[in-house]
Amino acid sequence: MKKQMIKIASRATALRFGLIIALGVFAASCSKEEISPVADVTEREMNIVEKLASFENAANGNGYSFDITSSKKDILVQGENKEERKAASAANGPTFSTLNVALARTGLAGVVSSNRLTVFAPTDAAFAALGLHPNNIASVPNLANILLYHVVDGIVTSDMLSNGFVPTANGAAVEINLDNSVFVNDAQVIMADIKARNGIIHAIDKVMLPPTMNLVGLAQSFAPEFSILVDAVIAADLNEVLATGGPFTVFAPTNAAFVALLGELGFNSLDEIPVEVLTQVLLYHVVEGRFFSSDLVSGTVPTLNGTFEVNTSNFTITDANERESNIDTSLINIQATNGVVHVIDRVILPELN
Repeated sequence: MKKQMIKIASRATALRFGLIIALGVFAASCSKEEISPVADVTEREMNIVEKLASFENAANGNGYSFDITSSKKDILVQGENKEERKAASAANGPTFSTLNVALARTGLAGVVSSNRLTVFAPTDAAFAALGLHPNNIASVPNLANILLYHVVDGIVTSDMLSNGFVPTANGAAVEINLDNSVFVNDAQVIMADIKARNGIIHAIDKVMLPPTMNLVGLAQSFAPEFSILVDAVIAADLNEVLATGGPFTVFAPTNAAFVALLGELGFNSLDEIPVEVLTQVLLYHVVEGRFFSSDLVSGTVPTLNGTFEVNTSNFTITDANERESNIDTSLINIQATNGVVHVIDRVILPELN
């Protein structure tokens, strides 16, 4: 096989519940003025679930609360009595009761307590914004999948974060953006580096929702822009593979790209293209694995039917026939449950047999 020049995140198999996920390698530091680091203050080091529960204990006046307004580490708020401590905590610190109940109801509490993980933890306020609380959280469909979208394998502290995509325990990835404060997708990190015995917690102000559509469903949802692509996939009998297999990265041509191809090849409609040729062409747009734009480097990219060249300086693809297609940078990194889509403006062609 030709040398693959796609830079991918390192693979890991650490989670005991059988998921195989990749952990991105992070390099840049993030601003400590934007989010306040927190240290463990208990005599016995707590696991992640216990640590989350400790914030509720503090809010109820049973212990210390953290001053997240201070720029200094390890600052505690300790009132003269229980009511003062409770008031101070309510003003300064988040709680995670809904998250802990959700972990317990889905059977994930044991997983989160015993594996080395990083958890992006939505606060009670984040769940409440969706009308969710400890008494109704168990009724949320696909709750376990949503929770796993907040979990990353291994320990990732705030100074290890950099702009890019991080694979999570449900297979999809979240996007880290450090350009203005620290965001995970559209959720802001409001408290970072909460240390636990088996990992790190970063508190976030929104619940993140993972992708819900497979690659075929995603293309259909963009109708009519990709209706010809969907018709081609069905005609080539690739819809089941692309809907249930993967993960795959698909470079998806628009309807305009297919119309231009028909004119280029002298066809009047998609039906005139032999199925075997159509299949070869479609497979040439599919790469095995989940690759985001930040994973690409200039060079040769292996597909399910040959290779093409990618140039990341101008985001172009050159196919086996020296034809060039542009990657639409406004329509990249579109996630599906089983892969990711990048939109291109020209159908690329392999060496046809």
